[in-house]
Amino acid sequence: MINTSQMNKTELMASYIQRFPNHADLTIAKKAYKENVLVWSNLESARSCVRMVRGKMGLYSAKDKSLYTQKTYDTNPYKLPDTEEKIREPYILPKADNNILLISDLHIPYHNISAITAALKYGEEAKVNTIIINGDLIDFYQMSRFERDPRKRSAKFEFDTTKAFLVILRATFPDARIYWVKGNHDVRYEHWLMAKAPEVFDDPYYRLEERLRLNEEKIHLINDKTIIKAGKLNIHHGHLFFRGFGSPISPAKTVYDKSFEDTICSHVHKKTEFSKVSLSGKLITCYTTGCLCELSPDYAPFGNSYVHGFAHIKVKDSGDFDLKNITI
Repeated sequence: MINTSQMNKTELMASYIQRFPNHADLTIAKKAYKENVLVWSNLESARSCVRMVRGKMGLYSAKDKSLYTQKTYDTNPYKLPDTEEKIREPYILPKADNNILLISDLHIPYHNISAITAALKYGEEAKVNTIIINGDLIDFYQMSRFERDPRKRSAKFEFDTTKAFLVILRATFPDARIYWVKGNHDVRYEHWLMAKAPEVFDDPYYRLEERLRLNEEKIHLINDKTIIKAGKLNIHHGHLFFRGFGSPISPAKTVYDKSFEDTICSHVHKKTEFSKVSLSGKLITCYTTGCLCELSPDYAPFGNSYVHGFAHIKVKDSGDFDLKNITI
């Protein structure tokens, strides 16, 4: 079985295709799905991933197929040493996932019930077919590297409360596709495992997927170092965009300065927007969204400009999109 801890779905499937280049799509899908039941929701999803990587679904051109079938020495005439270079690819949402409710920064168990209720109610009325939890679903307070109050809730309580929320979310949107993008708080658990229990870090039993039994609610977990593409819109929690910037006055402009593409982030708990028109006349807009957690946390009890909010995104067949950045 391949170690999938640092792979997204596309990279993982590409590794199987590289190992078995002459196997049929279904054969590879069966093997990959059997060995990685937490990655794909069903066999058909795994098969679609094989077809996508092999360029049969329009997401890769024919010339790109060689990236997944050539052996290393075919593109290494000088016999250079093997590299540990990591090629990062975006997670491309299926075109059917075109009516999206984007929520973020719940920081369970420090969530705001009224704000979450408003967001879910909006999603029901808008008949969304996709939910994106754009990071920091769970707080992991006791696993923080910062000063901690021992009177705060335990990790077990946070896990149990988060699971209860996910059950409610799935019951509310029984037919929607639900994605959870890891934020900086969500990865605290992995960082804690690496530091405190490295002996079990590679055991799938201890991963978030298993601990919260995400398969039961058909929730797809996406690595925090992966960009989601919804048509022409980039989606990310945002913490990696703000490294070295402190707390910018205009977070959306910071996202623009890092991406130069239409992008929406969360993380800062503030609703901001920044637009520019390129020399060729293309309008580029970047956004940051409000949060669904307490507005006066211990680390920033006042003067923080935090607001409650979420976003509604509709993606057209062309890849263009309509976006509402909503304040509650």
